[in-house]
Amino acid sequence: MPSLRCHWSLHSCCGMSRMTVRERWRIYRRLSLMFFLAVVTLTMVQRGNISTGLQFEMERQHPQPEAVSSGAHQKRGVYLKANSFWKARKPKQEHTTEPPWTMEARGAQTWDVTSANCTANLNFSGTDWFAGLEPNFKQFLLYRHCRYFPMIMNHPEKCQGEVHLLIVVKSVITQHDRREVIRNTWGKEQEIDGKRIKTLFLLGTSSNEVEKANHQKLLEYEDQIYGDILQWDFMDSFFNLTLKETSFLKWFSTYCSQVRYIFKGDDDVFVNIQNIFEFLGDTGMGNLFVGDVLFKAKPIRKKENKYYIPQALYNKTYYPPYAGGGGFLMDGPLARKLYGASETLDLYPIDDVFLGMCLEVVQVSPIKHNAFKTFGLVKNKSSKLNKEPCFFKSMIVVHKLLPPDLSHMWELVNSDLVCAQKVEIL
Repeated sequence: MPSLRCHWSLHSCCGMSRMTVRERWRIYRRLSLMFFLAVVTLTMVQRGNISTGLQFEMERQHPQPEAVSSGAHQKRGVYLKANSFWKARKPKQEHTTEPPWTMEARGAQTWDVTSANCTANLNFSGTDWFAGLEPNFKQFLLYRHCRYFPMIMNHPEKCQGEVHLLIVVKSVITQHDRREVIRNTWGKEQEIDGKRIKTLFLLGTSSNEVEKANHQKLLEYEDQIYGDILQWDFMDSFFNLTLKETSFLKWFSTYCSQVRYIFKGDDDVFVNIQNIFEFLGDTGMGNLFVGDVLFKAKPIRKKENKYYIPQALYNKTYYPPYAGGGGFLMDGPLARKLYGASETLDLYPIDDVFLGMCLEVVQVSPIKHNAFKTFGLVKNKSSKLNKEPCFFKSMIVVHKLLPPDLSHMWELVNSDLVCAQKVEIL
């Protein structure tokens, strides 16, 4: 009997042991399933929270209008649709008709270039076409990528408030007599019919290494008196006139949001401001750019010419239409577009041609106007017509007059001059 009890007891114990294993297996299966479902649910909740948190953080740093499309959020990598957890959709591409040059520099509120360090670009220095260039063109190409330089003198206050006409004059450090006569004649800051006129002179540094320090001291004294000089830390030279162009466009885009029109010219021109106002009063067109425009001008290939350009630098038959740099008129919004366009182009040695290239990029055709005479009234420089004040009275710009001639002509035109009739060109 004891053996039977023992056998029964053993059987019962084994049976209980087998039942316990089955129950435990069922429990493990249930727990595993519940754990898996909990993990999936928790993951979905966390993923939703992360997405919402990211959206909130991005909106906190970059507030958006309420009517922002979902495509704008998708572009940032945040997928807001519920089913995007399972299948990340391809972000929508934003279509725009705005060309790259319309992207103006909006961030900088001050001149942001602080270093003049710039090394030569030697990538093409070993090529045959480069070896055949003249030294001045080699120098230009080696440093063409150096576009902006620190400012030595800056007057952003010139553009404070509404300015109807900003007069901008290219000059060099030694030509203080030209700047002086301009300040006393057509470049005088004034207000006409409630419309303000401001004047600035654009300069680099002296090209005379021996007298450079003295020239700079004199210029600093001049600027203390008049406060109308913008100077950058690059040497004034013929090829660097393009640097002066791009530097001004950047400066204007940074500081001058309320300037309506710009007159830009050389420091040896006669300008009739009253005629400029008369002309602007009759025009309501945007993208205004008017001057003594050259159409289908060809690059000059004669090496002895000041404007010589080698084939390797420009191989097209014609230049785009451009205005003679002696003097032209444009509106402020267009100047900001031209700055954007200039950023897409390599610098070119001739500044007025380069500006024509920028106009081509923004698809603006410059207007030729007979009141702009940037090559003199007539080709014969000895002609008396070039010194006839009644012609000057009808013009907007006449090139070239040295300080004594400019001062004398200004006095004649603004005296009780009686002319038979005013030339109908405005």
